Amino acid sequence: MAQWVLASSSPRRQELLKLLLADFEVIPSEVDESARIAEAPEEVVVRLAREKASLVRRHRPEACVIGADTLVVCDEKILGKPTSDEQAKTMLRTLGGRTHQVLTGVCLLHLDKAFVQRSRTDVTFCDLTEQEIADYVRSGEPLDKAGAYGIQGLGARFVERIDGCHFNVVGLPVSLLYRMMKRVNADVLWRPLA
Repeated sequence: MAQWVLASSSPRRQELLKLLLADFEVIPSEVDESARIAEAPEEVVVRLAREKASLVRRHRPEACVIGADTLVVCDEKILGKPTSDEQAKTMLRTLGGRTHQVLTGVCLLHLDKAFVQRSRTDVTFCDLTEQEIADYVRSGEPLDKAGAYGIQGLGARFVERIDGCHFNVVGLPVSLLYRMMKRVNADVLWRPLA
């Protein structure tokens, strides 16, 4: 059976991967996550997922390595993790009453095989009042989340509708990754329930 490695320190990605694998190793991959000049968001997530997986594969060349990168995009502008309360408020004002995209690039490397795909989910927020924004930012949740919200946390109250994979918005499109994993190793067809 192949050894599986997740190239991410994200606790959310680790929890989601447990839906597919009973056992895997976590090796965080530190890459510069900046977008390049004229690089479209769809290209950024795919490139970064591949770079993260490739970096970790150097340490575990025989393993199946999973890399992922998620971005929140509104009007073709990438909304990263806010660095201040004011920046979080600005992002939330931008998202309120509108539809934005969550993109995740996923890369799976094993020996001479490389699978790289992208998932897109459209997320529509309800209108947000200044008080709602201030209260949410005061909770502290927005400061470590791309786009200044977490759909799996308090930010769920603002999500009016999603079109696409819910888990993609959390940070790992589970169904897409499962299909990729089956192409590499049939051992993942069913995770033991214990």
